[in-house]
Amino acid sequence: MKFTAWSSLLSLPLLVFFPGAVWSQAKTAVQWYNQGVDKLANQDYSGAVAAFTQSIKLDPKDPDAYYNRGYAQHILGQYKAAISDYNQALTLNPKFAYALGNRCYAFFLIKEYQKALADCSQAIALKPDYADFYVYRGNAQDDLGQPQAALADYKEALRLNPQSANAYYNRGLTYNRLQKPQQALDDYHQALALDRNFAEALFNRGLTYYQLGETSKAVADLESAAQLFKAQGKTEIAQRAQSLAAKARGADS
Repeated sequence: MKFTAWSSLLSLPLLVFFPGAVWSQAKTAVQWYNQGVDKLANQDYSGAVAAFTQSIKLDPKDPDAYYNRGYAQHILGQYKAAISDYNQALTLNPKFAYALGNRCYAFFLIKEYQKALADCSQAIALKPDYADFYVYRGNAQDDLGQPQAALADYKEALRLNPQSANAYYNRGLTYNRLQKPQQALDDYHQALALDRNFAEALFNRGLTYYQLGETSKAVADLESAAQLFKAQGKTEIAQRAQSLAAKARGADS
């Protein structure tokens, strides 16, 4: 996902001061918008939502403000609110490819896979060179029980962006579901070569090693994943990874 600083990070207007003039301290829509972009850059997503909300109040016809507020809500896990903002952005700009792509991903996360598939297909039609759209569509294809279509999308994503750790990781998940653990391992290796802190890839590689009976490797990956999840504040899955590592260690003794 990406926000639209590429098109809408507007520079503040140059102010010309006149002696004795009285200046309003109220911010403009553009100033609130830029503050929202700054909040996004600093990962202050709640602050970004508040800033873009003020911008929208002053200029309710700016699709980028809705898109960026949707992006912030998306990161905060408020998927339905994000979808509502992507809807508004698309009402104002029906060819907003990134809004379609992000709405696709949000629909995927709330398990509305057919809607996700439709949105990503439209996003790809508008911007066929953006690798993440294929990853999102591949995810929806996989959960709809269409693994070969998913693999084709991941392959295209990697053709467009060979450095996409997410594409390797998600293809690894599909290979696991297809009972092809060695191919899954190969993809997790690639994902981790590109991003050594990819906790989910470590976790699933550990599970795959355990499935193959390579318990010492499984324990190492699951313990490393647990540490990363803990550092990321993902307590529940950190505990699960630690528990599975203990189980694997016990099976090896």
